[in-house]
Amino acid sequence: MPRYERFVAIGDSTVEGLDDPDGHGGYHGWANRLAGRIANAQGSVLYANLGIRGRTTKQVRDEQLAPAVAMRPDLAAVVSGTNDLLRSSFDAEALRADVEAMQRALVDAGATVVTFTLPDLSPIMPIARMLRGRLLRMNDAIRAAAAETGAIVCDFANWPVASDARLWSPDRLHANSAGHARIAEALAEAVGVPGATRAWAEPLAPAPARGLAGFLADEGRWLRGYLLPWLWRHARGRSSGDGIRAKLPALTRIEIGAW
Repeated sequence: MPRYERFVAIGDSTVEGLDDPDGHGGYHGWANRLAGRIANAQGSVLYANLGIRGRTTKQVRDEQLAPAVAMRPDLAAVVSGTNDLLRSSFDAEALRADVEAMQRALVDAGATVVTFTLPDLSPIMPIARMLRGRLLRMNDAIRAAAAETGAIVCDFANWPVASDARLWSPDRLHANSAGHARIAEALAEAVGVPGATRAWAEPLAPAPARGLAGFLADEGRWLRGYLLPWLWRHARGRSSGDGIRAKLPALTRIEIGAW
């Protein structure tokens, strides 16, 4: 395994760690978990997490890239795109340009860069079928950017288990704790952390059938609890990230067993 002295993660809510509660009112997340895996393997690592919920890819580039480069990471995670998908102004080519610019800046600064594609959310959220074309174009943009820069891509879109609802939180946009654990394992394998395996890709046991009544009840809860509040917030021009700061904006030493 290469030794990673400085690990920096930039991006949106999935980088921040939603929905993987840390037990103290905040979020743990795959980036924390990966930092912990690296620390356990080599003794310690300096780690910063600049991810903030609600950020588009352009906002990540504008707000987080320069501070990340200044930290001189030798490992960087760059993950965003969900908030782009949900906007009427979605532009796959602009997203590709922003992703490539971020990856290239970090690679040129000496970092190994890792990212991932998003899986098809249609099995989890039927309304996502309307966004499937955008999702495919976004994933192609991420792959194309990485092909130019040499970034490592964990292509979750090609693994059916990534679309298993049991790895997703009730809002259907964020991984739950089990999902974050699998993402961390996949990235650990991708960057060569000792002991990481392909176990993250193994399917779960077959799920019991819900039936029509269960399906309708689940859809009603999601509509009332998540979709309608999201629509109302965005109709007022507000973001879930308003007033939120990065949870770990400076490099912090993570020791063995910290997480």
